[in-house]
Amino acid sequence: MAEEREIAEAMISEIHKKITDAFDVFDHEYNKTVDVREIGTIIRSLGCCPSEGELHDILAEIEDEEPTGYINFDRFLPTMTKVLMERRYRPIPEDVLLQAFEVLDQEKKGYLMPEQLTKFMSEEGEPFTQEEMEEMLSAAVDPDKNVILYKDYVTMMAVEAP
Repeated sequence: MAEEREIAEAMISEIHKKITDAFDVFDHEYNKTVDVREIGTIIRSLGCCPSEGELHDILAEIEDEEPTGYINFDRFLPTMTKVLMERRYRPIPEDVLLQAFEVLDQEKKGYLMPEQLTKFMSEEGEPFTQEEMEEMLSAAVDPDKNVILYKDYVTMMAVEAP
């Protein structure tokens, strides 16, 4: 029994260290607060991939009742500890990402035109902003062929689960 508790405490201690390290990168004033706009980046750096709606829910949980534009570490730590312990917001596996691109490639060419992807990503689900779309295309489009060789792109963007 005591050994199991020690293992659990060590695991929580390790999670707390990861969260603290990620938070501290954005705590520019060294006052245990970060700009609320950085929270998504911090959460994603911890291997979580929440949707914008899920991120909004997390923010609602950790923001002060009167939002200040900043998030306090003492509110962030317990919420993120729970998220990591429950293994929430896991990245989508590579094979599932590949299947999504294959659905868009109805002619089974093995690539997509940038316009096709732009149209889909700006009209379906959670639409990408212009900036997000440009960032994605800069990484996804093969500069020589001006197409998205999606098998290569999926391999490049797949996140290894920690």
